Amino acid sequence: MIRASLFAFALLAAACAPPAETPPEQPVAEEPAALPQTAAEATAQDTCGAAQYRSLVGQNFAAVTLPAEANIRVIQPDSMVTQDFSATRINMIVGADGVITAFECY
Repeated sequence: MIRASLFAFALLAAACAPPAETPPEQPVAEEPAALPQTAAEATAQDTCGAAQYRSLVGQNFAAVTLPAEANIRVIQPDSMVTQDFSATRINMIVGADGVITAFECY
């Protein structure tokens, strides 16, 4: 009987004890912006970084030097390209005369 009383007392004492220290709450990360679903959205949001190359528009493709690590796809007239959408890929559009006409993300 005494053991049961001591057990009950210990249980009540534990229930009344202050709660264990909880770790600090992590700041809630902001939800990322909606990923673009079309080439127009990706280009408008500049998800691929094409804006840094737009100064090359109007120059001859053969006279331009691009960084090797850049993910740039050159699209010339009558070129066959895949239709997969990649918001991080830069597409350099080149006209029939070899002049760069645009940089787009898709």
